[in-house]
Amino acid sequence: MKFQGVPNNYTPIILTARPALIPMPSPILEAIEQRRSIRNFTEQTVDSNTLYEIIQAGVWAPSGLNNQPWRFAIVTDAAIRARLAEQTTYGHIVLGAPALIGVYLDRQAMYDDLKDAQSAGACIQNMLLAAEALGLGAVWLGQILKNREKVGEILGLAANLELMAIIAIGHPSRRDQQSQRKPLAEFIVKEL
Repeated sequence: MKFQGVPNNYTPIILTARPALIPMPSPILEAIEQRRSIRNFTEQTVDSNTLYEIIQAGVWAPSGLNNQPWRFAIVTDAAIRARLAEQTTYGHIVLGAPALIGVYLDRQAMYDDLKDAQSAGACIQNMLLAAEALGLGAVWLGQILKNREKVGEILGLAANLELMAIIAIGHPSRRDQQSQRKPLAEFIVKEL
């Protein structure tokens, strides 16, 4: 069933041609609109300070009770990336990315499984947007979660850390990825 409350002439704010109501484009809305999942990278490395900036953006995500339960593992070592690549069907992305960031939840810092998983999602999205803002490409890899225990062993992490995602990061080898979104009316179930 389609919600009928959104008029046919509705123009989303995050389009290239912005409505007159917004005098200047928002860099945040532009980053949200322009960000794409980048799966192909150049061989150029990503320096540590840039990776720290991306993580810092993640740390600023909201969390219930401000518990900030996320933890991060930075992987740039080619041998470790190769071992991690064996844990996912997207191994070619893991091998091709010069940097990976494992996003974890610290079970000892958590207070609610669902809320903390939601905060991890917000953290990851902040990191993806930061990568975009810094001119890098990134992709959120979740399929590797089926082997989360093995990933933890490879990285030598404590058992209280639960893998939420691996983010592959690098300099994009191309920037021509396209994406479409369904009309807004297909998402809104009710407006009261």
